[in-house]
Amino acid sequence: MSLLKGKNMVVIGGSGGVGRRIVESGIRNGAAVLAVARKEEALRQLVKDVGGAQMLSLDASDEGAPSRVFDILPPHVLVLSGGAFPPVAPLHELSWPEFAVNWEADVKIAFHFCKAALSQPLPAGTLVILLASGAALAGSPISGGYAGAKRTQLFMASYAQKESDRLGLGLRFVALAPRIMPDTELGKHAVAGYSRYLGLSAADFIQGMDTPPSSFDVATAVIELATNPHRCKGNAFVVSGKGLEAVP
Repeated sequence: MSLLKGKNMVVIGGSGGVGRRIVESGIRNGAAVLAVARKEEALRQLVKDVGGAQMLSLDASDEGAPSRVFDILPPHVLVLSGGAFPPVAPLHELSWPEFAVNWEADVKIAFHFCKAALSQPLPAGTLVILLASGAALAGSPISGGYAGAKRTQLFMASYAQKESDRLGLGLRFVALAPRIMPDTELGKHAVAGYSRYLGLSAADFIQGMDTPPSSFDVATAVIELATNPHRCKGNAFVVSGKGLEAVP
């Protein structure tokens, strides 16, 4: 397939989980892909497994990270999927650093890269996708500040889009809010935490979920947004096993 032939894709958090699946889909669809993550060993394994991918090891929450990334591969599609694993404990059992971990990672990454996209600015037509979570809409009572952080990413996509429109930059900012993906490490982490909290087996918890997406479903949604913008009207989307659904 060559839906993204001639396009550059940068995936922040691209060494594992859904980020890795997005890298694979980008390569499969003809894009030049740069995978960015902190863990160099995981990136090297990705490059070995996925022919054609480039890699860059850095902490994407650093203020200077966007400039380093854009100097290597100016993106036509920028996917912000990096972040921290949230805690899995109720509010009163958490310390403040545990509660705030996703604000210091997920939100900070989104802030720095959205700011850089608007300030440089990236070329007109660039698509920036913030990978949030279904928790942004439904809440998540045993993951500390995770749901709030992910909700803020939805707000940030909207704010950045308004600024692009106001300044006539021609950029597009979109937030994806996938429900729990049981096939990813983050999804398994959430399933284990919630099943333990509710006194269920992991299998029973998954059985009770309404059409959960796979990492492949989310990667497919990214490609859909990148290649069919006129069919994907909106600024934020839920991703389930049924596909994309615009958030009202």
